Amino acid sequence: MLPVVFCFAIFLRYDTVSHDILAQYVWLIIATPLISIPIFIRLGLYRAVVRFIDQKIIYVVFFGATLSVFALVVLAAFATRMVGVSRGAIGIYWVGAMVYITASRFLARGYFMRFSSGKQAVRVAIYGAGQAGVQLVSAMRNVAHYIPVAFIDDKRELHGATIGGIKVYPPDQLPKLIKKREISEILLAFPSQGGHQKKILESLEPLKIRIKVTPPIESLINGELRLQDVRDIEIEDLLGRDPVAPDMQLISSCITGKSVLVTGAGGSIGAELCRQILPLKPARLVLLDMSEFALYSIRSELVRLATTIGAKVEITPFLGSVLEQERCSRILRTLMVDTIYHAAAYKHVPLVEHNPVEGIRNNAFGTLAMSRAAVAAGVRNFVLVSTDKAVRPTNVMGASKRLAELILQAFARKQGVTRFCMVRFGNVLGSSGSVVPLFRRQIQSGGPITVTHPEITRYFMTIPEAAQLVLQAGAMAEGGDVFVLDMGAPVKIVDLAKRMVHLSGLELKSAETPRGDVEIQYIGLRPGEKLYEELLIGANVQGTQHPLIMRADEADMAWDDLMELMADLDHACGNFDHRGVRALLVKAVSEYTPAEDIEDFLWKKDSGNIESPRVLLH
Repeated sequence: MLPVVFCFAIFLRYDTVSHDILAQYVWLIIATPLISIPIFIRLGLYRAVVRFIDQKIIYVVFFGATLSVFALVVLAAFATRMVGVSRGAIGIYWVGAMVYITASRFLARGYFMRFSSGKQAVRVAIYGAGQAGVQLVSAMRNVAHYIPVAFIDDKRELHGATIGGIKVYPPDQLPKLIKKREISEILLAFPSQGGHQKKILESLEPLKIRIKVTPPIESLINGELRLQDVRDIEIEDLLGRDPVAPDMQLISSCITGKSVLVTGAGGSIGAELCRQILPLKPARLVLLDMSEFALYSIRSELVRLATTIGAKVEITPFLGSVLEQERCSRILRTLMVDTIYHAAAYKHVPLVEHNPVEGIRNNAFGTLAMSRAAVAAGVRNFVLVSTDKAVRPTNVMGASKRLAELILQAFARKQGVTRFCMVRFGNVLGSSGSVVPLFRRQIQSGGPITVTHPEITRYFMTIPEAAQLVLQAGAMAEGGDVFVLDMGAPVKIVDLAKRMVHLSGLELKSAETPRGDVEIQYIGLRPGEKLYEELLIGANVQGTQHPLIMRADEADMAWDDLMELMADLDHACGNFDHRGVRALLVKAVSEYTPAEDIEDFLWKKDSGNIESPRVLLH
């Protein structure tokens, strides 16, 4: 095609193409491909796969066209000394050759991309026309499965602009764009998180379209966004809030250079505590858990993390139970533990309700054993991870955790060696007992989503945020403190389920939308379950130096009374006297008002009043 381009240049120069004019240029017209093709071969133009070319090809074409034109000029000078050859025609050819070679390749690339993607390609809108959005478009153009068709951005100055060949629209035009441009997914491409991202997601939720999000821009390697970094939106993103920067001096005071032990280290909260403790460079990190697999998994992960960040921390795992006081005491003394984060507990309300003795032993007597071991070994700090279910509990799990709090409060009043405190918060998203993984599995299988009650509400917090606040709260302890985390506003579980359906790009099936994709079924409250949870027993609460951590002033029990009650409770548990266990639990935790009769399976069978254990399926 280069001879044709040369002929077109002659036409533009002379406004005509006559036989006489062509006769002057015929040998140059023939020479253009003979000179240009070897030059472009040498520069590697023909090694570039057309489907994956980018703007770098422009430089290759510029140098190739310039060299070929220079060679033509030299050839014309030596052959004819430029007699009858117009420098204007050669200049027009130079520009025309660059435009043709570049444009033809980009047109071919567009054709190949569209042809290969076919009907299976996903048409997407990208929310965010900044650096991350531009990088995302660049990555998508090399993949046949995505076609970016529109940018969405809040900035008015960008509306109507074209970036990378894609027009920028305001957010209020999204509903029309989805229908008009047949958009199947929205990709969030902006570095901000927390409250800003939450507001955007809330505005997108009614569109009932699949949403994906890019990671924070600072976490991307070398500033280059990869398509595999884009992930599905999760409910954690929708419930997120603006992060509060941690006080590193405060958070490291009980950890850096110290020997730290985490009980329940393989659980959701315990594992996250370990992940956040390790970068703070403790001298030793001790892991205690009953589950062999959980302990193996978290140790392996921590070893990899330590290698990655270059932290020289001794990681020591122990298989065992917090009920083994002598073993725990020996671990604490031998490894000279300074700080304990006690996260080991049975937390699943229905399971503990059906196995009350085991729940009380692990949650209350396990805390008692660890507290005695800590005092005996001279541990400086002891932090109990508690729960909002300990406030006016209606189930055994919550009552056992409140009893654990009372034990720590009593120890704090009794001795001055160990600083005891407890940190109370609500549900964490993504934990082993959270409804979020359950809802996600139910949505993926086509439903139904099982919700216990249409009015049930819960507080939610992400696991990393909860763990970070636990570490900071523990450092502020004076002794016997009950810290309460600011969980934000409570969330209705049914609204949570609806949001998860909509964020998956699906329609909720209901009387108004009988052709929807996923249905919500109400199965009734489980044994011991409350409609709503609370974080405070009384009204006496004061702020701390951290805006999301409060200190509560709550009643406790005298040491002698508590020890006498614990001895009686131990005897009742040993005899599986469930009536006696419940009576003592009510006596110990005055706010405990059981919502159900005794639900222990064996006790009900012995009493001839057993029901089908189908509730465990929920």
